[in-house]
Amino acid sequence: MISFFAAVALLILGYLLYSKWIERMLGADPNRVTPAISQADGVDYVPMKPWRIFLIQFLNIAGVGPICGAIMGAQFGTSSYLWIVFGSIFAGGVHDYISGFISLRQKGASLPEIHGRYLGNKPKQIMRVFTIILMVLVGAVFVNTPAVLLNNNFTPSWNIFIWVAVIFAYYLIATLLPIDKLIGRIYPIFGLLLLGMAAAIFAAFIVFRPPIPELWEGFRNQHPQAASNPIFPMMFISIACGAISGFHATQSPLMARCMTNEKQARPIFYGAMIAEGIVALLWAAAAAYFFGPNGPVDTTGKGGPAMVGVIANEWFPKSIAAITVLGVISAAVTSGDTALRSARLIVADSLGIDQKPMRNRLLVALPVFAVTAGILVYSLVDTTGFDVIWRYFAWSNQVLATVTLWTATVYLSLKKKPYIIALIPAIFMTMVTSSFLFVAEKEGLGSFIPRWAGYTIGAVITCIAMYVFFRFKMRSK
Repeated sequence: MISFFAAVALLILGYLLYSKWIERMLGADPNRVTPAISQADGVDYVPMKPWRIFLIQFLNIAGVGPICGAIMGAQFGTSSYLWIVFGSIFAGGVHDYISGFISLRQKGASLPEIHGRYLGNKPKQIMRVFTIILMVLVGAVFVNTPAVLLNNNFTPSWNIFIWVAVIFAYYLIATLLPIDKLIGRIYPIFGLLLLGMAAAIFAAFIVFRPPIPELWEGFRNQHPQAASNPIFPMMFISIACGAISGFHATQSPLMARCMTNEKQARPIFYGAMIAEGIVALLWAAAAAYFFGPNGPVDTTGKGGPAMVGVIANEWFPKSIAAITVLGVISAAVTSGDTALRSARLIVADSLGIDQKPMRNRLLVALPVFAVTAGILVYSLVDTTGFDVIWRYFAWSNQVLATVTLWTATVYLSLKKKPYIIALIPAIFMTMVTSSFLFVAEKEGLGSFIPRWAGYTIGAVITCIAMYVFFRFKMRSK
């Protein structure tokens, strides 16, 4: 377990040292008036206590990504540890902090508006549509997952659509009500469940001392279909929310509209990413043991959601296993509700619809929920529907992160700041997302073209992105 504890220590050091340097570089000003004060409306711009904002941000961004994604990523071997650690510190933390800080400085602007300001009007229009689609996919995925977990683990005799209706109704209410009325009050309960889940897994490590593979023992690709799933780029798509996720930047404006001090941005944005990285590391390490040759049960054919139940029921008594599963459910629910809330705000910002009147909120929310419901029904009725939606969600999520990193790079360049901290992860993620299209066999063109050609095309696209940025930089001098 040396690798696991070393990885946790590195994540904590990343927060204490690297994020502090970024805070000084950005020039966080505790005396600057924030949008929560200057634009308070009692609905979305609502001052809240820092601990509550952190908890909401952490729950918003967690979802099932750092759990199911980390479990699926663990199939690739212990290289997943490295991506979670260095991805969280140098990619995800930078992505979340800078995008949130920009929103804080620009009146709580939503993510597509930020893209438009620094990348241009055409990218803004494209990213508006792209982000709304992603939010709808997140909403559908995060109704499906908790409904399945609740039905399978607590009410196997029920029709699953009962849970779907309950969760969907909650999402609609949470989307429409002022952020401090429901989300701000119920999230502490969800937070306790999520912390209980993490504590249970950590305690299992201490009590059972499972032979978790060390970094040097399982560095090669151990995926059961390794031939068709190379570590690059497949692992970097599978482990999204536990290392870097574009979805996070869609949530940051919600919290930027509630902060009363710019100094709160570091612990809330960067800190929540590191906390999520630790959760992902816990599940990746646990899954590495269960997937390994010394695993206690047969895990053949079991994906992320199924492995949650396997791990919980194998290690814990029924009561602790229930808390663990409920923690995963709470992570999904608290991302689904704010994803659809973000979709409402992005549509409203795009169309200039005032969101203070309830009638206007309902006018925007109903079409969003109607589309989400259609996708959700497909994911439940078609046996392969969920897998299809998850693949589209994972890739689009990382594409959004890539665009946001390029936006952060441009922002830092214009501000005469050391833009390299965003440029390097932007280049890396461009290569990941572009090569995925041409290397992946099921989701892309990998079954039609040689792998070397797929990597070459990805490299060409990455070089074009770099050329565009440096050309812009030369013109802006």
